Amino acid sequence: MQDVWAQGIWGIDLSAIIPAIGILFFSLLLRGIFTRFVVKRLVRFAQKTKNVLDDQVIAALEGPIRFIPVVIGVYAALEMSGLSSDTGFTGFGENIVRTLVVYNIFWGLFCLISPLKFLLSRLEEIFSPEMVSFIVKVLKGIIVGLGLATILDLWGIQVGPIIAGFGLVGVAVALGAQDLFKNLISGFLILAEKRFRVGDWVLVSGIVEGTVEKIGFRSTMIRRFDKAPTIVPNAVFADKAVTNFSEMTYRRIYWKIGVEYSTSVSQLQEITTRIRDYLIDNEDFVQPKDATMFVVTDSFNDSSIDIMIYCFTKTTNWGEWLSIKQDFAFAIKHIVESAGSGFAFPSISIYQGTGADQPEPYMPPEGARRADSETILSSAGNEGE
Repeated sequence: MQDVWAQGIWGIDLSAIIPAIGILFFSLLLRGIFTRFVVKRLVRFAQKTKNVLDDQVIAALEGPIRFIPVVIGVYAALEMSGLSSDTGFTGFGENIVRTLVVYNIFWGLFCLISPLKFLLSRLEEIFSPEMVSFIVKVLKGIIVGLGLATILDLWGIQVGPIIAGFGLVGVAVALGAQDLFKNLISGFLILAEKRFRVGDWVLVSGIVEGTVEKIGFRSTMIRRFDKAPTIVPNAVFADKAVTNFSEMTYRRIYWKIGVEYSTSVSQLQEITTRIRDYLIDNEDFVQPKDATMFVVTDSFNDSSIDIMIYCFTKTTNWGEWLSIKQDFAFAIKHIVESAGSGFAFPSISIYQGTGADQPEPYMPPEGARRADSETILSSAGNEGE
């Protein structure tokens, strides 16, 4: 202990280490005071302005700002201890300080990405919000990569060979994970082309129908209407047709109602006219100038005369659409019955003919009947002999 006290550790005098530790603790104390007075004053100043951006920037930079006294304290402590000068650790203390400075700078840039996200909001007109979030994540990843490369360069570590090594590993992984990269590319295209968004009601042909809950770069989660989640690989969307029902402008009603064959022409005209008037007078339905509307006598079926109804509702909400369709069905039934007709159902009519419709029985002439009788008797005698 006497030798250590007299000679120090690794050539560093303990009389210099103890004040250095004191300076380090003082910097931590100064950090709290600096936060209380400086940061809070900046926050109050930002709150007085009408712009919200400065509030978000100061809130995001609070961590890097509070770290500044720590960097200054570490620098002063290393200078006091002599670790950064003529010791066996020449350059070590200087590299520590530079590392802390670089770390704080890139930390601040990393924190600034979130409040400056509004600059990318215009991209949502071209890309989806998920795509913008991905771009933000990529920017953060670039900042982290640049910061790490700068720190490694400060310590004399060559970054180029490391990147080249990662490139070789990436090629090997790509050859063995082609399906993964196919899903990633498909996920990128889904977000870039805005095929569907979170919350949309979609139908993937032959796969699943439900509501989109999460769009990832490898897979998409669609929750079916029975609340069961289905994870669909993004590569499926490149091979299957996807119907996005949430993008409907209007919702269609397509019916064929059959009336009895006893319905007269005037009754058919009355039924079709009254159904069309109901659609035109109802605000829930899209009018002919904006969408197709047909109410026509369409075909003669096996057991009914079919009337085709083709129209659209303004709402695309499933519940509201069902309610409108139900009221329309009630109205059609009332119109058909009040016109003196009725709805047809599959049936077969059997008509029994009279005796007059049957052909007369054939009676051969008398001579022919006598000859046939003699032939029959002669044949019988021969058989007896």
